[in-house]
Amino acid sequence: MEKVLMKGNEALGEAAMRAGCKCFFGYPITPQTELSAYLAKHMAKRGGAFLQAESEIAAVNMVLGASSCGVRAMTSSSSPGISLKSEGISYIAGSDLPCVIVNVQRGGPGLGGIQPSQSDYWQATKALGHGDFQLLVYAPASVQETVDMTFKAFDEADRYRMPAMILSDGLLGQMMEPVMFPDIVPDIPEKPWACCGHKNKREHNIINSLYLKPDELENSVLERYKRYDAVKRECTDAEAYLCDDAEIVITAYGASARVAKSAVNAAREKGIKAGLFRPKTLYPYPVNEINEACQSAKTVLSVEMSMGQMVDDVKLALNCRIPVEFFGRTGGIIPTPSEVLEKIESLNERSR
Repeated sequence: MEKVLMKGNEALGEAAMRAGCKCFFGYPITPQTELSAYLAKHMAKRGGAFLQAESEIAAVNMVLGASSCGVRAMTSSSSPGISLKSEGISYIAGSDLPCVIVNVQRGGPGLGGIQPSQSDYWQATKALGHGDFQLLVYAPASVQETVDMTFKAFDEADRYRMPAMILSDGLLGQMMEPVMFPDIVPDIPEKPWACCGHKNKREHNIINSLYLKPDELENSVLERYKRYDAVKRECTDAEAYLCDDAEIVITAYGASARVAKSAVNAAREKGIKAGLFRPKTLYPYPVNEINEACQSAKTVLSVEMSMGQMVDDVKLALNCRIPVEFFGRTGGIIPTPSEVLEKIESLNERSR
């Protein structure tokens, strides 16, 4: 495989096509527009369909229609655009349909700003639409991981018949890094549930999320949550860096983890036993992995580009047995390694 230098947004678009995505429906918004522009230029040439919809709401419902036919489909947006898609995402989940949704996060709330942020964590993991449902959430920390997780997102969405999200941000979407694409032919499973014309060869399928009888709706939700239990057992992923003897463990995901790793290295140079725990999946959250990484920890520090949206998940995963502190910047400001190091040094002094 040959390395190529690509912007994160464009690499994601290339990975999606190589993963077998045949339909993309979106609407422009900064800082994800390069993804749509790249697919607009290349998708038709590769046997796919690209359509810039009249709105985010239209785009996500087009994804529902394409996925109903068994096609690998994707949409992308940035924070307020994802909010507009939330009803359609709930319909997709309620219809047990696979798809991939990309959120290249920007600052908020409201229109906020176009700078990088991680303030959509709650939205992605807790409340991306009404009703009882979840979606797989992947958090890349590099352009290469953005590519790798795009392949995985399509595969796991098909496997569990549920939406998957790539939770990127403006920093990862806009940066350029060397990347390699796996030289594989996507193994797309048969989809006997799809509405693609039965021609007297199989049952006439209907895709639906409407259940007027309460017991039928409850049974549908309970069956879906059995799959979510399997997802929790089988789909967690994380990186533990210098955690074997760490007394202060930093938890961070995505772009913040890159900053945190630099701070951890600087702390080690000062003789402070610091380590980094980086969840790669935000749903399901890697509970077993964080407990393994924090075996020698006296304090955990969650570093985020938000006001602290992952902190509660860290506390719950650790069953509140270790103090969890928070450091973050918001509004599109990226924390610096020196700021994080200063917080680590303060925690180290306090623990003596």
